[in-house]
Amino acid sequence: MKKTRLGTSELEVSPVCLGTMTFGEQTAEADAHAQLHWALEHGINFIDTAEMYPVPPRRETQGRTEEIVGRWIERNKGRRKDFVLASKIAGPGRRDWIRNGDTHVSAKTIPWAIDDSLKRLRTDWIDLYQIHWPERYVPNFGAWQFDAALDREAVSIAEQVDALARAMKAGKIRAYGLSNETAYGLCEFARIARENNLPAPASVQNGYSLVNRLFDGDLAEASFRLRIPLLAYSPLAMGLLTDKSRSGRFPPDARLGRFADFGQRYKKPRVIEAMKRYAAVADKHRLPLAALALGFVRSRFFVASTIIGASKAAQLDELAGFFDLALSPEALADIEAVNAEFPSPAAQ
Repeated sequence: MKKTRLGTSELEVSPVCLGTMTFGEQTAEADAHAQLHWALEHGINFIDTAEMYPVPPRRETQGRTEEIVGRWIERNKGRRKDFVLASKIAGPGRRDWIRNGDTHVSAKTIPWAIDDSLKRLRTDWIDLYQIHWPERYVPNFGAWQFDAALDREAVSIAEQVDALARAMKAGKIRAYGLSNETAYGLCEFARIARENNLPAPASVQNGYSLVNRLFDGDLAEASFRLRIPLLAYSPLAMGLLTDKSRSGRFPPDARLGRFADFGQRYKKPRVIEAMKRYAAVADKHRLPLAALALGFVRSRFFVASTIIGASKAAQLDELAGFFDLALSPEALADIEAVNAEFPSPAAQ
């Protein structure tokens, strides 16, 4: 696969990234290791994890995904330079069992979290280290309207940039990125880095799919002008945009079926209706729904890599044929026609 450079960093990544958030929950360790091996053998050099994983997050399982990836890394030490390894620091709230409840993203917790991840991952460095969600209040995970009444005191972006730059200088990370971030956040991180002669973010990892296109607006402009490309997660909307979910009912072994309170933004009536319209577009162009969904994300100018995940290695074989798919102008036009009627339904 042709590699893409992430921002102004030295990292070059494949257009497909293997996500690992099922490892240790839906995916047993042996199958997880098979997926990691499969990725490298199929030209995928990019692996994404997080200290919070697996999902749904629980106190009892937190860190298990990194541990599983770490045991695979240890068994394949000779291949460590063959892939770009990404992980993330959890932000405040939501996961109060991490670092004894100190989930601020600060000069204190950034090196703490990096060292903990390095131990679990059994490696000397992390290539791309990301802030999983902003320290400050932002609407997120299906919400999109900013509510000033929810604003809170937060660690400054300047402190975060400085701490991440120090970690780079120490050789513990090679670059840093953002996740679930806004256009304001991208601009502020880039401005503060520039004014202090420090490294800028290499990437931003946000949700993006046929049913979640919030990135198309001011985020796309900020991404383009600041050279901070998107790492698109949930391109299949947690399995919604696959043929197995066409009926609007989720198989019991799928994430949306197995975890009743998980992924609510993909279970809204308008999201299901939009999915069925996209399925009709896929049928018209003689494509599986997953092919249409992945081909669309790949077509976007701001996307550097698309993050895919699977509960079983066999599912990766099903998706492999779509990695290089280029949608026709007619298919893209039909997608835009559906989007005009159902704009980003997962974020409304």
